[in-house]
Amino acid sequence: MPRISHRRVLTGCLALLLLTTAAMLRADDAPAVDTSRGDELVTDYFERETRKLTEATFDGIETLEDWKAKQDEFRAQLFEMLGLDPLPEKTPLEPTVTGTVDHDEFTVERVHFQSRPGLYVTGNLYIPKGLEGEAPAVLYVCGHGRVKKDGISYGNKTYYQHHGAWFARHGYVCLMIDTLQLGEIEGIHHGTYRHDMFWWNARGYTPAGVEAWNCIRSLDYLQSRPEVDPERLGVTGRSGGGAYSWWIAAIDERIKVAVPVAGITSLKNHVVDGCVEGHCDCMFQVNTYRWDYPMIAALVAPRPLLISNTDKDRIFPLDGVVDVYMKVRPIYEAYGKTENLGLQITEGPHKDTQQLRVHAFQWFNRHLKGEEPLIDKPAVKYFEPEQLRVFDELPKDEQNTSIHETFVAKAETPTIPQDQDTWKAMREGWMTALREKSFRGFPKQSDDDVPLEILATETHDGVTLTQCEFMTQEGYPLPLYVASPAGTKPADLDLIVLNVLDQHGWEEFVRTTRVGFPKMFADSQVVGEDADGWDEAKQMFGRFKWGMAYVAPRGIGPTEWSRDERKRTHIRRRFMLLGQTADGMRVWDTVQAVLALRQLDGLSDVPLWLQGQRNAAGWALYASLFSDNVTRLDLWHLPKSHRDGPIFLNVLRFLDIPQAVAMAAESSQVVLYEDDRDAWAFPRSVADSLDWGEKRVQVRTIDPADE
Repeated sequence: MPRISHRRVLTGCLALLLLTTAAMLRADDAPAVDTSRGDELVTDYFERETRKLTEATFDGIETLEDWKAKQDEFRAQLFEMLGLDPLPEKTPLEPTVTGTVDHDEFTVERVHFQSRPGLYVTGNLYIPKGLEGEAPAVLYVCGHGRVKKDGISYGNKTYYQHHGAWFARHGYVCLMIDTLQLGEIEGIHHGTYRHDMFWWNARGYTPAGVEAWNCIRSLDYLQSRPEVDPERLGVTGRSGGGAYSWWIAAIDERIKVAVPVAGITSLKNHVVDGCVEGHCDCMFQVNTYRWDYPMIAALVAPRPLLISNTDKDRIFPLDGVVDVYMKVRPIYEAYGKTENLGLQITEGPHKDTQQLRVHAFQWFNRHLKGEEPLIDKPAVKYFEPEQLRVFDELPKDEQNTSIHETFVAKAETPTIPQDQDTWKAMREGWMTALREKSFRGFPKQSDDDVPLEILATETHDGVTLTQCEFMTQEGYPLPLYVASPAGTKPADLDLIVLNVLDQHGWEEFVRTTRVGFPKMFADSQVVGEDADGWDEAKQMFGRFKWGMAYVAPRGIGPTEWSRDERKRTHIRRRFMLLGQTADGMRVWDTVQAVLALRQLDGLSDVPLWLQGQRNAAGWALYASLFSDNVTRLDLWHLPKSHRDGPIFLNVLRFLDIPQAVAMAAESSQVVLYEDDRDAWAFPRSVADSLDWGEKRVQVRTIDPADE
């Protein structure tokens, strides 16, 4: 297989020091590997991190005054985590009624409007007959009930139509709206879940934000209707609709009464117990501020809120639902409004049961109408899906199917700074955004040294190899290897290069190094040996006083996670729920590896280079921004945009990889090994504009023959 030539290491530029290769066995094609240790480590990690976030909920909130002082800030954070900061412009709704359906007790209007240009909301408006004056209105947001015949989607509003009918038969106007994914125009809810669109995390996008925005505009539409009392608006829905009920009730105080059904549970249920695996992306905010879900419930207080669920719901377990209720109850008690908070648990699975509906109907009657009549009419379906269809032909200007591309704006390429003050302000703004929005999930940096243990030191073929293990954070040990010419004191080295390894790089490192140090890698499950690579390494160490260090961040090498793609997907999704990403925490691991490396005797003052390939080049790049005294970066096949990786939370809202390269280049020489020089015009131009020197940012074209 082609690989980077180590002969070029010896005869060409110093940057070609990699003992790793660009072409390796694909993880999918590799032999079966025991990843149990890695799975155990990440499982324990998720438990610890979840516990920390759960225990931090309502930190510093002791009194009602404490809560009121922070409430607006919390609500603003939720808007941001839904991708609604800044709030989109409220453009004309362009409401259109395409037809009506008649019933003895009510009329159904088939309606659509645009929550923003081209983002269509299709719905059915149920209007009671014989209204005298303005009526209370309920926004019903639908769960994942697909209704599709012969390739035509009729929308999940038709699946849940019996709810709208019941409300209309009891004097409520009810607007039932389709969701983005299961509406008449079928968008996407499962970006990370099914389509590997983890760039959604980097963009700060979640379809929950689209659903929340459609709910906001639905309230605008309801308030525009002459039949509706604009001061008596409620919301309900189950499953996905339960989640969307939470969003709109928390962020829009026009909602006076809320009954989210099977739409919320605890962070522990999702992350530790695995409920996230049963949910699509529409169920979650981008958890930048690292919330547990009682915080969302608290934002509804003191308005009437009935938390509703069944006792055998596997994706909204009973213990988590009760946990949310118990943690929000003190907020209602502080307001003196405990009568406005209810918890109803009925028997059954994750299903739209009659018992759940009865309690919801009673709650609305009590709090929107001031009545408590006997519920003696069941909620039943009256219409065929075809009767409730809004569009005969879907609009050609629809944005629903591509809204994930535009809903959250990405940062534009900035103007090249012409002076140091402009650059300083630009850089400080980016670093603040990275700390607060992308890497907020980093542990607090301790003043103590990184826990480091030397496990073994061996010398063979003129090379000394030291095997270390450092604790990147509590309970998460990672490997660190340091190689140097035998007989050379660490303090006498001309430089030390820290190679940040992805899985391909780790496997090549083992194959190469095991030739000289078979005992040290006797337990490794990596197959094969690279004798040629080891010969080149020996020559290098024989000719130069260079040290080579290697770190495998979490999920790589000895701590590799399951190779089952579905499991790996949900591991990545769990990180987001903790306000992190897997790639983001690998940046942390690299920063900690730098600190650990500096602790080894004699290495504290040796010039340090960082090096990596592919996404690992991105981990090294960003680690340099949080590390001191990195002399040089050698980055191979660095992705040109975070859309392709590495994925850091929200990063594309503020900057992209070329801007990060420019920041790194201010204090480190950056050499990019690439086939597209134009992609790196921004950092090269910044270096030229600010007189950093023509060699500060170099792009070296790779000849495929040398790989």
